[in-house]
Amino acid sequence: MKTKYLITVAAVSGGLSLGVAQAAQEKEHQEQTINSSEVPAAVQSAAQTQAQGATIVRWEKEGANFEAVINKNGRQIGLEIDPSGKVLSKHNEAKEHKQQGAKY
Repeated sequence: MKTKYLITVAAVSGGLSLGVAQAAQEKEHQEQTINSSEVPAAVQSAAQTQAQGATIVRWEKEGANFEAVINKNGRQIGLEIDPSGKVLSKHNEAKEHKQQGAKY
């Protein structure tokens, strides 16, 4: 009887742990669309440099960092930039939202 109880407790604990980890990961990746007036000058400058004449279609805030979504030759590219203007990553925005199930 004790073994059955321990197995049940272990299974429930494991399931809860995975749920908490997934929720934390989703919270970490929450994006909030913001206006360009809310973006620091250093971040805007870094995005313009990376865009090389392409259009910035929207700004997003992800935790402490910012994301500029650039439309370049019909493709949307996301640039993650820290508040000081350092570019942290570059990714295909359509691919990211397809994985999350969003329709853009």
